[in-house]
Amino acid sequence: MADHSARRDSLTPAERSLRGRIGAYRLHALYDPKQTTAKARATFLARFLDEQPLDLPEPERIRRATAARRSHMAALAYRSARARGKRKPTTEQESPPGAA
Repeated sequence: MADHSARRDSLTPAERSLRGRIGAYRLHALYDPKQTTAKARATFLARFLDEQPLDLPEPERIRRATAARRSHMAALAYRSARARGKRKPTTEQESPPGAA
């Protein structure tokens, strides 16, 4: 068997990213993305369904679970945006008006 780790280690991060993108495009060219990710999406939604009361009608449980998932994703986006803001100062902070 060939040792693929030596070849993988010789790639730069940009090259690894590009190879991953090529693989993803190839996968999506051969298969429907909804089909290939169906199990993962169902498992992720199940996490939020488990938080809902069992005595609710199923459509209401699904609606609430979907809303909880959206809330979770929005919170992740908010925290990500805050972290990016802390890492990279804006141009206004770098050079205040009137500074020479």
